[in-house]
Amino acid sequence: MEENLNVTYLILGGHMEVEKYRHIYFIMFLIVYLLIICSNCTIVYLIWKHQNLHEPKYIFIAALLLNSVLFTTNIYPKLLIDFLSEKQIISYDACLVQFALFYSLGFAEFLLLAAMAYDRYVSICKPLQYPTIMRKRTISIFLALAWLLPACQVASIAKMCANEKLCSFTLTVIFCKNTIYKLFCVTSRAITSFGLFILVNAVVFPVIFIIFTYTKILMICYRSSGDFRKKAAQNCLPHLLVLINYFFLFAYDVITVRLEYDFPKIARFIMALQLVLYNPLLNPLVYGLKMKDIYKHLKSLIC
Repeated sequence: MEENLNVTYLILGGHMEVEKYRHIYFIMFLIVYLLIICSNCTIVYLIWKHQNLHEPKYIFIAALLLNSVLFTTNIYPKLLIDFLSEKQIISYDACLVQFALFYSLGFAEFLLLAAMAYDRYVSICKPLQYPTIMRKRTISIFLALAWLLPACQVASIAKMCANEKLCSFTLTVIFCKNTIYKLFCVTSRAITSFGLFILVNAVVFPVIFIIFTYTKILMICYRSSGDFRKKAAQNCLPHLLVLINYFFLFAYDVITVRLEYDFPKIARFIMALQLVLYNPLLNPLVYGLKMKDIYKHLKSLIC
């Protein structure tokens, strides 16, 4: 399709404010983008450099942070270009690419968190079997599935969207996500059903699995010594913080579009900020400060 979509920036209040403050917004978001890239890549670098961090739990953390970098890069460059442009437009094909990358990387985060939960479960509940279960081949399979499985599924639904007829060409968003469904002349039952199927197996099932594994971990910790509980908390708490934040983020996305519920403007503003600001910065802060071994190397690097 050759259609161009007009983009109205919800986070900024509309085209007039984009025009009035666009250079200020450009500088602000450029600084945030560079901060996100530097903070995430610093932790990834530390994990890559130090041999004592070449363990499954740290490899999964590095994968999660790399996923955050890719997720952010899908949003910020186009956003920065639009701040310096007279008109904020995007082709429908480019919008579909951004849509596909947003959800494939977003779903990958849930699968990576599920892999991390399984790693913690085996480490705490089956410590003697840990070296046998969490081998390099197992880690590689988990990482490949986490990225390839949602990518293939979301690419399929993006292909379905490409064949839909459009009756609207205006998006009131800061990037392309499932709000593009509102552009269709007729709501596609096939796209809705397949989207819910992907949501269940890429979000609901991983979350249920994570809850199950952490329930088992808590049961083991309850019967263990204080030192063991403290060590388990240091390893598991960062994962839970990231999971809770991300789960509510996607729950909001489903409620606003799937259920067509209209949130107040201030609520949409806060959630939009979380997408482009809070969440990409949360991961390096949580893992850099809460994981003892990473924090030690980070402190050494800074000092």
